[in-house]
Amino acid sequence: MPSETLWEIAKAEVEKRGSNGTEGDGVEIGEKSVFFIGSKSGGKTTIILRCLDRDEPPKPTLALEYTYGRRAKGHNTPKDIAHFWELGGGTSLLDLISIPITSDTLRTFSIVLVLDLSKPNDLWPTMENLMQATKNHVDKVITKLGKTDSKAASEMRQMTWNNMQKDHPDRELIDPFPIPLVIIGSKYDIFQDFDSEKRKVICKTLRFVAHYYGASLMFTSKSEALLLKIRGVINQLAFGIGKSKSICVDQNKPLFITAGLDSLSHIGSPPVPDNDIGKFHARTPMELWKKVYEKLFPPKSTNTLKDIKDPAKDPQYAESEVDEMRIQKDQELEQYKRSSSKSWRQIELDS
Repeated sequence: MPSETLWEIAKAEVEKRGSNGTEGDGVEIGEKSVFFIGSKSGGKTTIILRCLDRDEPPKPTLALEYTYGRRAKGHNTPKDIAHFWELGGGTSLLDLISIPITSDTLRTFSIVLVLDLSKPNDLWPTMENLMQATKNHVDKVITKLGKTDSKAASEMRQMTWNNMQKDHPDRELIDPFPIPLVIIGSKYDIFQDFDSEKRKVICKTLRFVAHYYGASLMFTSKSEALLLKIRGVINQLAFGIGKSKSICVDQNKPLFITAGLDSLSHIGSPPVPDNDIGKFHARTPMELWKKVYEKLFPPKSTNTLKDIKDPAKDPQYAESEVDEMRIQKDQELEQYKRSSSKSWRQIELDS
């Protein structure tokens, strides 16, 4: 029997790798996605660049941006791939949330919600709008997946409880987010100078929200030590490297609470006097915490769309030839509008 040719051996090896989804010596390639959403100018880009070891100044995120990173888990092993998505504009571009979250990516997808601690009046509406829009879309994707692969959809729903111990006393009182969620409070360096009572309300509220949704919660700033801790958490989401069991619930320090390690008994009740709690008419615990929080930090009624800048007028994207042509076309358009208006008025007079 003739021996195999070099071509046949190479072909068989490629087919073997393809069928196993591996690279190299049978080592599986990991591929995950992390989606950063949150407060406008809240520091999302800075965190991503730090996690990818990119020493470059962050630029404003205009809409939806993408980058990726590669990292090996060990010596002489293929590098895993992490896809990083970032939604700009705060809560003004919610429709774009559906682009990176699909039935193909959902099983390896994580959400990082970055909230600007220095703007407490914007914190709850930003958090609520982004989380609700994301959860609604994820639920739709899981429902759609269930129609073609009920087993996969069932596994997805079960995975939401992975961070919660089976004997945790709050298991029946929470509603985990459908995919892994990390909540990061940014600009802690400003927040730490707030009045003690305000810090207490913000800390307790965020602890409740994070625990209710089965999320991790941590604060960060430009401090290298805090950024390193955040980087470790993001690496766990993106590359499956390590998992911290650290916990810090002291409101006088940066919070750091891994999902599943907090409890309602430790968080306590909403920070209002006991004789005032009955004045808040709420149907759910989440609604009660919202009313208590917004009493101290009423949301500012602003149009979320008015802050969106026209990228064509942004100096960082200036290109002289393109800009000159744009000005010329704008002038031609205005001239066309004026001539068209005159024509219509003349037609109306003639008729």
